[in-house]
Amino acid sequence: MIGKVRRGGRVAGLLRYLYGPGRANEHVNPHLVAGWREPDELELPLRAGGKRDFTRLTTLLRQPCAAIGEAERVWHCIVRAAPQDRDLTDAEWAYVAREVMHRTGLAPYGQEAEAVRWVAVHHGDNHIHIVATIARQDGGKARTSNDFYRLREVCRAVEAELGLRRTAPGDRTAAKRPTRAEREQAGRRGWSQIPRETLRRHVAAAAAATLSTEDLIARLAQVGVRVRLRRRDDGEVVGYAVALDHHRTAAGALVWYGGGALAADLTWPKLRARWRRTPQDELREKVAAAARAALGEQDFFRRLAEQGVLVRLRHSQTNPGQVTGYAVSLPGMTRTPGRDRWGSGEPIWYAGGRLAGWLTLPRLRRRWRTGGEDWARAEREALYGEAAQAASAAAARIRQDPASAADAAWAAADSLRVAAAALGNPVLAKAADEYERAARTPYGRIPAPSPEGIRLRSAVRLLALSGTMSRDTTLAGVVVIGALTSLVAAVADLRRAQQRAAQEAAARQAANRLLTQVTVSATPPAHLHPVRLPQDPPGQSESMVREPRHGW
Repeated sequence: MIGKVRRGGRVAGLLRYLYGPGRANEHVNPHLVAGWREPDELELPLRAGGKRDFTRLTTLLRQPCAAIGEAERVWHCIVRAAPQDRDLTDAEWAYVAREVMHRTGLAPYGQEAEAVRWVAVHHGDNHIHIVATIARQDGGKARTSNDFYRLREVCRAVEAELGLRRTAPGDRTAAKRPTRAEREQAGRRGWSQIPRETLRRHVAAAAAATLSTEDLIARLAQVGVRVRLRRRDDGEVVGYAVALDHHRTAAGALVWYGGGALAADLTWPKLRARWRRTPQDELREKVAAAARAALGEQDFFRRLAEQGVLVRLRHSQTNPGQVTGYAVSLPGMTRTPGRDRWGSGEPIWYAGGRLAGWLTLPRLRRRWRTGGEDWARAEREALYGEAAQAASAAAARIRQDPASAADAAWAAADSLRVAAAALGNPVLAKAADEYERAARTPYGRIPAPSPEGIRLRSAVRLLALSGTMSRDTTLAGVVVIGALTSLVAAVADLRRAQQRAAQEAAARQAANRLLTQVTVSATPPAHLHPVRLPQDPPGQSESMVREPRHGW
């Protein structure tokens, strides 16, 4: 059983619609099943011509608003049974309506003469409409805060009592669904996708691969999404909205959607939470971006300086004028003498090879000299390996310590999005859509950061730098998919243990799709447990794997 709440300001118009034929003559035998008084006292009388007289009921519903000098405000609730459920009787629908009004606090039991006035109309198709005016009869103001979530609780309780099909609790993990008007508009105009859903996919994919407001705007612009930022008086960004050029109002204005109107984890605070990273991750990402964009050695070091990266060159001992390597750091990335922690003191330097094997100066020079095909292949394999290791470490954390696994489960959604784009794989893209709900923390909370979650996001952001490889089916690409399959399966098990049925179903569906992709790939992994790549230290758990140290 599902419920929906709407608000309006014309009770007479709503009643006429409910008692009318409907938009497609779907309304059959409309009648009252419940109300703040007995239905027989409130049912609409027939006029001489056979039409219903709405005057008395409309006046009675409006009276509490007029008594306290409030404008007419209407609370409209639709409660519908599942198509698989039996047809409920009028008595059962009356019970459902009274439970809704009681548990939402609009008309508690025993307060029929003091609470709001309301009626419930049944006109076929196994659902009812509850119409109430938001003003109490005792002169107080009715409160409707969190009414949608109270309604979800009512539906769940009624399902159990009446033996109906069970639905998921309202944990605020589902994405915002398109409205009926949006669906009908897309159908009329022949759009293949509803704008709200298109925007959600674009924003989720861009947020997974970016680290700043500017980068987010640039990535969204590449796919035709406009962005409007909301700033405080001091200039700090506190919100945003997105729109598509072809989605406009009748007056020609763009239709804007805030992040929260797309999904619970796409609000501005949650986008910023995605961008958490360690100083070493930030340094690696800046160096990798400069290496990919540079046309030569001098251009590479110039781009590093423009990003605020400190560079120290290593010169040959036999030929002091020859540069043989480099090391990088960031302002503030220092350690106190004698202590291995951040603080004031000498900068902490990372050689290029320590950040990634394909970032050593000899390999970069070979790329600039030969055009970079071999370098790009080595880079992709290294990035795939890092992503697979990070996914395996996240899966291990989820299985070993479920209490602290929320961030790793959330980061898995970003990894699927980026991997789908990097591999050009539509199966992964579909799995990412299916998995979205399983990743979210209930009630819109931001999970506490974890090393595994931060590492996984850093790895997939580097993977995003490598671009699209047109459905890569090499061993490295298959290993990434296998590791992601194991990660999503671990999340499905976690949600089952947490008794979150809807999230478990979302993760299980995505895991099955990924498993199918692994099965049909050229060289599927031997198992779906966390993948250990050759460079992992023997006997060391995936969650404790450290990056190998390389020379300059």
